[in-house]
Amino acid sequence: MFQDIIITFLWSLSPLGEAKAGIPYGLLSGLNIYLVFAVGFLANVLVFPMMQFFLNKVNSSLLQWHFYKKSAIWVARRAKGGAEQKIQKYGFWGLLFFVMLPIPGTGVYAGSIASYLFNIERRKAFYANMIGIFLSSLIVWTTTVLTMQSAA
Repeated sequence: MFQDIIITFLWSLSPLGEAKAGIPYGLLSGLNIYLVFAVGFLANVLVFPMMQFFLNKVNSSLLQWHFYKKSAIWVARRAKGGAEQKIQKYGFWGLLFFVMLPIPGTGVYAGSIASYLFNIERRKAFYANMIGIFLSSLIVWTTTVLTMQSAA
């Protein structure tokens, strides 16, 4: 059980799945449905301050390495391309919606990068990301719970 909580947490923290993968894993592992939501949501919220630290402190040092710089530019273009119109037009609400969509390529990692690239005030960006994460987690959690109930 404890191992499944840790794995749920790690999936929800991971850029490969975020809470979109962590929540279904925890539910399918038989964990308490409310514990799974809380762990998935909180782990995903932790991504924003980690990404802000990385982008503001570590990123500038790594940009001097050619391979990293090339990769960072590629990621920045993808984040800008996917979010630019929504965020430029709708600001806070565009960022919230972008993070909320439970589809690949969206979420708190992309939202953190987009808020960094568009110089969105950190507090506003945090709230947009946190609310977006909550709504995305709620969508994934509800869908998974209902699917599991109908399959039983």
